[in-house]
Amino acid sequence: MENLNEDSMDELLIWVISVDRRLVLMEAMKGHTVIKASDIAHETNRSTQNISRALKELEDKDLIKCLTPEKTTWKKYVLTNTGKEILQKMEDQYL
Repeated sequence: MENLNEDSMDELLIWVISVDRRLVLMEAMKGHTVIKASDIAHETNRSTQNISRALKELEDKDLIKCLTPEKTTWKKYVLTNTGKEILQKMEDQYL
């Protein structure tokens, strides 16, 4: 999903901010290089299940990448380049 045009980026940004758990997750990602669902859940007072669902949604859109896909628990995630661009647009336009 790299090299998106401006309209695609805007659509993706709207998709992220339209659901609270996605927005919370992206905001939490900006303070970390690598993060786990349990870390985000603890920091945001959300359930791990809620955060795990958001992680899956963002991973499906190539905004984040799992560094430890072979693990069943304690998976670690990072923002992709597209995720970093979306986070920057969020900060510029909405935060």
